[in-house]
Parts: sequence; C-alpha cells; structure tokens
Amino acid sequence: MSDRRNSQVRYRTNLQGEVDGAALYRTLAKTEKNPDIAKVYDKLASIEEAHAEFWKSRMRESGRRIPSLRPGMRTRILRWLARRFGPQFVLPTVDTLEQIDSGQYDTQADAVAAGLPSMERSHARIIEAIAGSDPRGVMGGMLARLEGRHRGLGGNALRAAVLGANDGLCSNLSLVMGVAGAALGAQAILVTGLAGLLAGACSMALGEWLSVNTARESYRLQTEVEAAELAIVPDEEKEELELIYRAKGLPKEQAEALADRLMANKDTALDTLAREELGIDPDHLGGSPWTAGMTSFFLFAIGAIFPVIPFFFATGIRATVVSLVLSGAVLFLIGAGTTLFTGRAILFSGVRQLLIGFVAAAVTFAMGHLVGIVISS
Repeated sequence: MSDRRNSQVRYRTNLQGEVDGAALYRTLAKTEKNPDIAKVYDKLASIEEAHAEFWKSRMRESGRRIPSLRPGMRTRILRWLARRFGPQFVLPTVDTLEQIDSGQYDTQADAVAAGLPSMERSHARIIEAIAGSDPRGVMGGMLARLEGRHRGLGGNALRAAVLGANDGLCSNLSLVMGVAGAALGAQAILVTGLAGLLAGACSMALGEWLSVNTARESYRLQTEVEAAELAIVPDEEKEELELIYRAKGLPKEQAEALADRLMANKDTALDTLAREELGIDPDHLGGSPWTAGMTSFFLFAIGAIFPVIPFFFATGIRATVVSLVLSGAVLFLIGAGTTLFTGRAILFSGVRQLLIGFVAAAVTFAMGHLVGIVISS
C-alpha cells in the first residue's frame, strides 16, 4: 500500500513538472521575437505535453483519477516576467532550473524505459545553448549590466535584483536593530537608518562602477592588443582562427576557407578573434559602468528602506516591532523569490531567509544593548 501511495505521489509530482514546463515554453514561444527560437520553444512545449500524457496514462493504469493541474506559482511568476520583460529576462533562470531537473528521471524505472531521461538532458542542453547565445541572458536593460559582487551569477538579472535588494535589507536591518538595542530615540534611529541606506547604496554603486569600468578598460586593452597583432602578424592570427574552428569540429579545409573569408575584412576578423579567442563582446565591453552603478544604488536602497519606514511614523518599542515585522515579511518574500532560480520549496527558502536575517538583527541588537549599558553606566 505504501509503495502504491508513493507511486501516486511521484506520478502527480512528475505530471506537475511537465505541466509547468509546457506552460512556460508556450509563453516563451509567444514572447520570443526570433521566429527560429520561438519554434524551438514550441517544440519543447509539445514534448513536455507528450510527457504529461505519459504520466497521465500511468495514473490511469494504476486506477487513479487524473487531477486537473494548473501551472505552479514559480511558473506563473516566470511567465508574467517573460510577458512583461521578454524571454531573455527569465532565460538564465529557466536554464538553471533545467540543469537542476535534467536528472530527475534517472532513477525512475518507468521513465527510463520510456526514454525520458535522455530527452530531459537534451532539453537542458538546448536551453543552455540558447542562453549561451547571449552571455548576459537579458534584454540589454539596466539589470543586465550588474557585475561586481554578483558577477558569479552569470548575468542573471533576476538574481542580481533579488540579491541586491537583500544586501540593502539585511545590512540596514542589522544597523537599525543595533541602534534600537542601544535604546536611542526614534529620531536618532531614523537618522542612522537613512545614513546607513545612503552610505551602503553609495558604496555598492561605487563598487559596481569601479568593477564594470575596470572590466571595460581591461577588455578594451585586450582588443587593442589583438588589433595590433592582426596588423603585425596576420598569418599567425589567421592560424589562430583556423585552430579555433577546427576545435569546434570543422574539417581542416572548411576551417581554412572560413579563416580566409574572415581575414579578408580586418574589422570582421578582429570582431571574431575578440569573441572567439578572448571571449569579449566588442559591442558591449561589459556594459555601462554608470548604468551598473545607478542600478546597484537603487536596488540596495529599495531593500534598505524597509527597516527605516516605521520610524517615520512611530517611536519606541512599537516602531521597532513594526520594523521587524515589515522587514521579516520582505525577507520572506526575498527568500521565496530565490526559489525562481534554485528550485527549492517556497516555504523552506522564505523561512530560511527570514531566520538568517533575524539572527543577524538579533546579534546587532544584543551588541547595541550591551554598548548602551556600558555607555550609560
């Protein structure tokens, strides 16, 4: 009986995943401007729908009623974001989720027999290839150019936005609670909170500006060196192009012919060498440092304002409690937001983020309280 119940739970979970995938890919197909890529999304959606039918048949065979499932919350949010900002905005998140789910059927005998694991891995490779066609994976807006502290996120605008706001919220909540622990007045706490907001936002903005500007200067220097080498030793650069395309799998003759065509135009040759050899996009060179700095400033400030808001209208313990409640709600939402690119449960991620933020606030509150006692004694 237990095995049958476990199978039913597994069938329903698998079916929900396929329903989510089909709905998401249909939305990506409708919002994708490139007709060739839109066709790929439509094909992926059709495959997911076929997989859903497979799990429905398994449920019928076991005598279970087929549930009427709708896309889950994570999928609905991603679909809304895709419709609002375009598929490139959510593509890095979809790529991450596909990589996470690519092995989900490997240990399920019925799925293996139907060939589902290989198809899921194929989906993951396809999405990875589409996402890799634009390394930043975004629509070219402000968030796309965030680098610096969150550079390791692979240009994922959604993650950069969530984590940027989280930086501001956690740091300023800890600061405000530290001052509140020292039993200072509401006005002093408000001034401290606003100062922390501005100081943190300016620091983050300067860090992002410096990071992106340094990257741009480095990329520009590497491109200039490559241009000089192209002018001085064109034969060596042509050989490099041949080797690059042979490494990609082209036969020797085709690689040589392609290199000859590219070398016929020095601008095209330089652009290709920059992209293929250096991994640099000459059209962007890492994005605008000013855009990155301003975006980082506002993301940090958005998160940092929540712990301060109650002190505009209240004082004492009431303001402190409201600050904790408001900040706690936003911490939970930020944690829930991370599930868009981690695949974890919303409740788990939200509560985890809430606990981490509150532990940090508790530590600074205790330290502030201790300092307040020492100063007043």
